[in-house]
Amino acid sequence: PVNHDPKLKREVVFRGDKFPSTMAFLGPNDILLLQKDNGTVERIINGNKLSSPLLHLNVSAEAERGMLGIAIAKHNNGPTYVFLYYTKAGSGSSPSPANVLYRYQLVNDELIDPKLLLSFPAGSAPIHNGGKLIIGPDNNVYVTVGDMEGYSEAYSSTKAQNFRNGPEPDGRAGILRVTQDGKPVGNGILGDRFPLNLYYAYGIRNSFGIDFDPVSGTLWDTENGPNFGDEINLVERGFNSGWAKVQGIWKVAESAEGSPPHNKGQIANHPEANLSSYGGKGKYRAPEFMWEDPVGITAIKFLNSTKLGEKYKNHLFVGDFNNGILYH
Repeated sequence: PVNHDPKLKREVVFRGDKFPSTMAFLGPNDILLLQKDNGTVERIINGNKLSSPLLHLNVSAEAERGMLGIAIAKHNNGPTYVFLYYTKAGSGSSPSPANVLYRYQLVNDELIDPKLLLSFPAGSAPIHNGGKLIIGPDNNVYVTVGDMEGYSEAYSSTKAQNFRNGPEPDGRAGILRVTQDGKPVGNGILGDRFPLNLYYAYGIRNSFGIDFDPVSGTLWDTENGPNFGDEINLVERGFNSGWAKVQGIWKVAESAEGSPPHNKGQIANHPEANLSSYGGKGKYRAPEFMWEDPVGITAIKFLNSTKLGEKYKNHLFVGDFNNGILYH
């Protein structure tokens, strides 16, 4: 690794040999780490991993499926909740995998009392499951869910993917919001029927990053494009990111029938005219920043601290998968 700011240094906190997907902090030097493929939640204290996982689940780990997202909510004089989003392996009477959101309680070094909050079919293609979790300033749970790369399947070309005459949304291609008990927040933003009432944002191809601006309290996300147009977005209530009609600032070109329309088209002037709007409740907004050639954009984080110096306070950091770069 190379530092481009000589005032910063890096140190190895923990080194493993598996497939970590994400982590969350219980406290200083106290980390819960997810292992994507083997379905475990590990605890690392002061750089040392506990001898046994806190939890081991039966996950479907093909391609981008697996143990994907974690968020922690501590309650004063109450429970510590750990929320997990993962692809549950099929078994018995439910042979197909499902993307699920569970709430656990952390007691000592165990995750107990599992409560299923959400469950949706994982689709036939094993990619674009999203999975990033965060607790918002409103204490609700936000989770990214990709389009599950089912474009060629008629059932997956939903209104949440901006097929205006398509089926109703089925939980994919959005940022969903629920209470910590798994209930819709109010009557929903786009509508009051399940699962439409869970959507905070839609039209999202796939996302591995969400965070709240500590100054304004506004949600931001990263979104992966196909062969163009990775995005950073400002996500307001009812945000429509444009997929599968718009990516970046470009109209998505139509391809041969039965294959995803991934080729970049012309500049998408006034794209909202061709997108699902739910009677004006959903609003398209162009990206705040984008890459013409994709870098495999991943996590996004505001640094609500001066510990790296004043020049970084409340600034945005974004990672990528293709190049191993941390952007400021």
